[in-house]
Amino acid sequence: MRSHGFERGHGGPGPRGRGGFEGLRGAFGPFGPGGPGGGPGGFGFGGPGFGPGPWGPRGRGGPRGRARRGDVRASILALLKDRPMHGYEMIQEIAERSGGAWKPSPGSVYPTLQLLEDEGLITSASEGGKKLFSLTESGRAAADEGPDAPWEEASRGIDFEALGEIRQAGFGLMEAFGQVWKTGNKEQREKALTVINEARKKLYLILADED
Repeated sequence: MRSHGFERGHGGPGPRGRGGFEGLRGAFGPFGPGGPGGGPGGFGFGGPGFGPGPWGPRGRGGPRGRARRGDVRASILALLKDRPMHGYEMIQEIAERSGGAWKPSPGSVYPTLQLLEDEGLITSASEGGKKLFSLTESGRAAADEGPDAPWEEASRGIDFEALGEIRQAGFGLMEAFGQVWKTGNKEQREKALTVINEARKKLYLILADED
C-alpha cells in the first residue's frame, strides 16, 4: 500500500517527503494546502487554517473581489472622513466593512493614495515609519459629495446565513479528516483520502447536474 510520507511519533505525524503533502493537495484541489484557496493551512472556508472569507482568500466565490478605480477612491475618501489612517489600515477596514466581500490590493490602494495626494485631497505625515493619511479641506468636501459606504456594493447579494452554514460544514469536515490523518494508521488515512476525493467529485457533479 502506498505511503503518504507521514510517520507517527510523539509530536504527531510529520511529513518525511512530498507524498503526504501531495496527497492532501490532490484530494482538495485548489482548496488544499498550498493551493490558491488554502494557504499554508489551506481549504478556503474563511477561518483559522481556511483562508479569509467569504468564499476563500479571493472572496465572492472566485477571483479576488474587484472594484472600479473610482470605488477605491471613494472608499478611501469615505474612510478618512472618520479619522486619519495608514494605507494598510484602510485595506483592513474595507474588508471588514464589506463583510469580507472586498479586500482591495495594495497595488490598487497605494497608487490611489498617491493620486489623491497629488490632487491635494489628502495629505500624509510620517508616523512610526509609516504614512498616516488625512483629508484636506478640499478632500473633505469631495468626501461629503461622495457615497458614505462605497464598499457596501461589494457585499450585496451575499447570503451570510448560508455562508455561516458553509463554514460550519467545512470546519466539521476538516476536523474529522484531520483527526483521522493525525491519529489513524496508513490504511485509515488511505480510506479518508478516498472519502474526500469522492466527496469532491460529487460536488463537481452537482454543477454538471449529473448523478
